[in-house]
Amino acid sequence: MRTHVQAWQKYLSDQVFGRFSQDIGIDLGTANTLVYVRGKGIIINEPSVVAINQRTGQILAIGKEAKKMAGKTPGHIVVTRPLVDGVVSDFEVTQQMLRYFIDKAHDNGLAFLRRPRVLIGIPSGVTEVEKRAVMEAALNAGAREVYLIDEPMAAAIGARLPVIDAAGNMVVDIGGGTTEIAVISLGGVVAARSLRIAGDEMNEDIIRYCRDEFNLLIGEKTGEEAKIAIGSAYPQREQLTFPIRGRDLVSGLPKEVIVNDEHIREALSRSIRIIVNSIKTIVEETPPELLADIMQRGIILAGGGGLIRGLDKLIANQTGIPVRMMEDPLTAVVRGTGIVLDDMDQLQEVLIVEQRGGSLR
Repeated sequence: MRTHVQAWQKYLSDQVFGRFSQDIGIDLGTANTLVYVRGKGIIINEPSVVAINQRTGQILAIGKEAKKMAGKTPGHIVVTRPLVDGVVSDFEVTQQMLRYFIDKAHDNGLAFLRRPRVLIGIPSGVTEVEKRAVMEAALNAGAREVYLIDEPMAAAIGARLPVIDAAGNMVVDIGGGTTEIAVISLGGVVAARSLRIAGDEMNEDIIRYCRDEFNLLIGEKTGEEAKIAIGSAYPQREQLTFPIRGRDLVSGLPKEVIVNDEHIREALSRSIRIIVNSIKTIVEETPPELLADIMQRGIILAGGGGLIRGLDKLIANQTGIPVRMMEDPLTAVVRGTGIVLDDMDQLQEVLIVEQRGGSLR
């Protein structure tokens, strides 16, 4: 009887709220949040950043507007990331951020009827508590139903890999907070690693290197700009240079240093070495039959970190497996969520768990 009541409630909910809401796929990243709306495509790509007035507790800005404030605020205004290493570190702020993105995704005026089904990509290594935190935040932000999917699975689907088939597919997704490495077959993850070393850690590597080598104090934004401009994992044919400006730790005055790609490569070497060694470990753990498929198909690189020059060549040399960068790697996960939403019945088995009205299923 209870099952019939629940089914009837779901039908009514879908009929009422489904008419005014569109299914939403979210890549809830440490650095950026991307939102896919069914029937519209990717409509939001904004930093996962929130500006808060600590005196009043009021949220002043979210996304791009908040990121503009970073490093430029008075003492009582804090610009923060509510997600650290791909997981929720501040529940209330994450909830507010999700509500902002869900509301922004719906351009109609019926705010009280915006109750979409939401599919969220999360790191493969998160705990049950961390999963529940994401789901509760989405439900409190206005979602009708919440589904979760492993980020490497979503990236593989976004790359149009045949994840449901009995064949090996290997994905390396280097995001802002985590690096996800996974071997996928028959709609499930066969072997995986989730590293808390990714784009943000690389930015910190560059900051530390400038401090130690040049006595130069720089901010995270400058470190990221240097990484994007001349970051590499393999020697380049032509030397690349980039001006880095900061504060001289000796004199306390402004200072500019011209760094080249070799400097940045040295700064990034530790993080890249850890990522490559983890990829080799997963290759060693992969069953031989699946490894044969991966040898033929190659390793797929996704995420912003995959854009570091020569990284694909370095991984190929270290593993002996061809490596290819997927098209538009920054949107791999959110495109995957969109494909799943468009064919939820066929791809139901790739989901981790569903939460409806506070109950896990």
